[in-house]
Amino acid sequence: MKFDFQDINLIPQKSIVESRSECSTSLTFGGHEFKLPIIPANMECVINQDIAIKLAQNGYFYVLHRFDIDSLEFTKLMKSKNLISSISIGVNNDSYQLVEKMCQENCFPDFITIDIAHGHSIKMEKMLKFLKEKKVTSFIIAGNISSTEAVEDLQEWGADALKVGVGPGSPCTTYPTTGFGSRNCQAYFISECSKVAKIPIIADGGVKVPGDITKSLVLGATMVMVGGMLSGLKDSPGNIIEVNGKKYKEFWGSASAFQSGKTNRIEGIKHLVELKPNNFMEELTYLEECLQSSISYAGGKDLSIFETTKWI
Repeated sequence: MKFDFQDINLIPQKSIVESRSECSTSLTFGGHEFKLPIIPANMECVINQDIAIKLAQNGYFYVLHRFDIDSLEFTKLMKSKNLISSISIGVNNDSYQLVEKMCQENCFPDFITIDIAHGHSIKMEKMLKFLKEKKVTSFIIAGNISSTEAVEDLQEWGADALKVGVGPGSPCTTYPTTGFGSRNCQAYFISECSKVAKIPIIADGGVKVPGDITKSLVLGATMVMVGGMLSGLKDSPGNIIEVNGKKYKEFWGSASAFQSGKTNRIEGIKHLVELKPNNFMEELTYLEECLQSSISYAGGKDLSIFETTKWI
């Protein structure tokens, strides 16, 4: 039976720490250590180049979006700073051309995310096999998917990690327009996909409160991608809009007309989120504190305790 985050209660265990600050939220992912299992969504309204640099400088993982970005130049910039480089690509001709340039210059980012709405597709298969044929040395994240069959196929095609979640996010209209996806049952699909995955799972979408991040990790995710929660910050990229004396930031889906400029095959909208008082670093510190508390309630000292945390 399907379920989502609000249907789950995690069961507390005896705390073994004197202070929650003792709990570690760090992890190793793709051969690198990061402070948090949280990734700002690779959306133009959530992350930009300046934020990506700041995140990398402070030990956080990120995935830069793929819209109006020279990803090869960005990769060179990050390498010159001795920082982690993590970019997004699609599955159309421009992405193949980008990979060819990377091969010609022997300049590969540390991480490549193949970012498409329906990752269980022949175009994803073709791109994954192309990257392997070209001997691209990057750690390859592929998505998005929401079925165990997709997990098995993308693993076989060459992905190193998978993004799970089709249409659960608030600016996505895939579910109401097509009937497909993980809307209202994202937690279920994280659990099911994690059971068959031999590579890391990134839970992507539907996260509304910090506790949903913890629940995603308990259900088997290694990382959690967060969009709306980070889109309304003082230094997030969206424009500030004032309505009736109250300030908001714009938040839009990557498949929206606003992002794509198209008038057909639209599966996203733009809406407003209330402006938060925190900046990016302050919000990530807050989320770290929330996770530390979760680890304490689970009875552990680090993220590994979530592998045995019980829930009902």
